[in-house]
Amino acid sequence: MAEITQQDGTWTFDGETVRIVPGHDKSVSLLRRNLGELAVPLAAVAGVSHEPGRKGGRLRLRLRHGADPLLQVTGGKLDGSNDPYRLAVESGRADLAGYFVDEVRNALLLEQVPSGPTDRYLLPGPSVPLSASAGDGTVSFDGEQIRLEWNWKTDESKKSGGPRAIALRDVEAVEWSPSAGLENGYLRFLPKGSGAVAGGSRMPAKHDPYAVDLYGFRKDPLMALVAAAVAARLPHPAAPAEPGGTGGGAGDSTPSAVALAKTPDPVPAPRSPGGEDHDALLRRLRELGELYQAGVLTDEEFTAAKKAVLGRF
Repeated sequence: MAEITQQDGTWTFDGETVRIVPGHDKSVSLLRRNLGELAVPLAAVAGVSHEPGRKGGRLRLRLRHGADPLLQVTGGKLDGSNDPYRLAVESGRADLAGYFVDEVRNALLLEQVPSGPTDRYLLPGPSVPLSASAGDGTVSFDGEQIRLEWNWKTDESKKSGGPRAIALRDVEAVEWSPSAGLENGYLRFLPKGSGAVAGGSRMPAKHDPYAVDLYGFRKDPLMALVAAAVAARLPHPAAPAEPGGTGGGAGDSTPSAVALAKTPDPVPAPRSPGGEDHDALLRRLRELGELYQAGVLTDEEFTAAKKAVLGRF
């Protein structure tokens, strides 16, 4: 098992799961502390790297696109301090970080985990019930219903309608965006049948009764956790349409996100005789041999990997 502990947090890898625990240092963001421990299955990992620097470096875990509802709903807009897949590494721990990277990369190679996008969530998203207050309102989500309540900063046109409640089954999509420059951010829920299209133009969050207007303050990122918890229970944006259903959300009859997070990608069934790409398999054997000669793979790892490849001829 590989493990690295820093003020920023602790990462461990047991060959199947990268476990990320945020640190208790005051520099650790509210989002990461509230998100808590993450268990990332190897099937969700696209890559890992250690980026050294003069005063230290950082470990970075790269997930497959679509694997994590938090990354899906934030769309790369989380700043570095709020990114749970980065770990600040002290300069004296560079060797340990390198060992961690090697262990994860070797496992990805041996298990032949694809690095491309996935059409289902492989992480379950933040746990519920969940509540966050920022901007002009408070949002609560219990797994089935979203409730929005307003505060003294809410515009009267929105506040006059009173608190809003919307059932998860009536939500088409959820959007989150941070404040940027002079533009406010928002957390927005799109009800089914509202005519709104995700990513399209619509009324400002300041007036939208299904949106929270965010001003760029410290607690704003917590709204991303609510957005991720809702997104995890909606159909996955890339899920294939199914007759009589809508695909991969946790609110339908398909397997839950928690169950999927524990289920590795299925091994492709062998092709019929003559249908296998023998050249690709030979290249794979050569690659394994080179890794073994370079000392990357142990005797046991090389034997197991070679046996798996030969079994596909």
